[in-house]
Amino acid sequence: MRIALIGPGKVAHLHAQAVQQTPDVTLAAVCGRNEQKTADFARQYGIAPYTSVADMVSREGIDVCVVLTPHPNHREPTIAALEAGAHVLVEKPLAASLADCDAMIATAERTQRVLSVVSQRRFYAPSQRIRAAIDAGKIGTPALGMVQMLGWRDEAYYGSDPWRGSWQHEGGGVLVNQAPHQLDLLLWYMGEPTMVYGQWRNVNHPYIEVEDTAVAIVQFKNGGVGNIVASNSQKPGLYGKVHLHGSSGASVGVQTDGGSMFIAGRSGIQEPPVNDLWTVPGEEHLLAEWKEEDTTLFGEINALTHYFALQLADFCTAIREQRTPAITAQDGRRVVQLFEAIYESQRTGQAIRIS
Repeated sequence: MRIALIGPGKVAHLHAQAVQQTPDVTLAAVCGRNEQKTADFARQYGIAPYTSVADMVSREGIDVCVVLTPHPNHREPTIAALEAGAHVLVEKPLAASLADCDAMIATAERTQRVLSVVSQRRFYAPSQRIRAAIDAGKIGTPALGMVQMLGWRDEAYYGSDPWRGSWQHEGGGVLVNQAPHQLDLLLWYMGEPTMVYGQWRNVNHPYIEVEDTAVAIVQFKNGGVGNIVASNSQKPGLYGKVHLHGSSGASVGVQTDGGSMFIAGRSGIQEPPVNDLWTVPGEEHLLAEWKEEDTTLFGEINALTHYFALQLADFCTAIREQRTPAITAQDGRRVVQLFEAIYESQRTGQAIRIS
């Protein structure tokens, strides 16, 4: 399959390297608004540069486009790529608004193309162990889900791109940019949300418009409840965790991120993802074994690109086999629906029902 990137920014380099690691695919082209920047990126990877998505898909015979533009700008290139005949994988979040998500999904359905969103932390072995434990009934019904994401972003980070830190150009703060991975895992484990009450604050970043901290209480269709704490205000960054507590009394959890948080183009992933909580009866001893296993794997791979490559491989295989990919556009929509409801709850001071 022939792959093209849309948006030659910092994270595009990681995706280019991930494509190069993925079997049976070829990185063929890149598209961007800035002609010189796009040409420089293309020259680095030996691919063709374009400023028109439609032209690129048509002339290069592109099968899959990966959209890497700023969040509020996902809609236009996604729709253009779908209408040109390509399948599309969009960097998280799927979009900055539910309206954009719905327009993108409607176009995918009309053109009969596959649309998905990057959520590579689902491919972490510790994350998959939790899903397997839920499916096997090992914790009973997921009753309490908890997200804690305590990171840090400094002034240099927000100044590194002109779109960062504003409602218009980024679409939001920590909820839109850093938390979608953990929110996706929470929804993957707990199921459909039905109500949310949330609040956000800007604790220690006076030079940005958007939130650096948000909290929320979530009610789920299965009767369970959840708690979300997401912040970019803890120097130098502590951890990102998703914990599940079941009706049986058993608990399972994953630390998806540890230490100083990864920033595309500026830093690497500091610690391996690990299961940091596991009280399933008879399996408590596995925690140490898994941690050793996951730490060993972390030392053998490039964690910045490995999991992108796993998701891209699944996405392309799903297209070939005409099956649903592991992560769907509707999964991405649910994350946007959740953070949009938290923003609405802050505006109204009310709990927001989610249909």
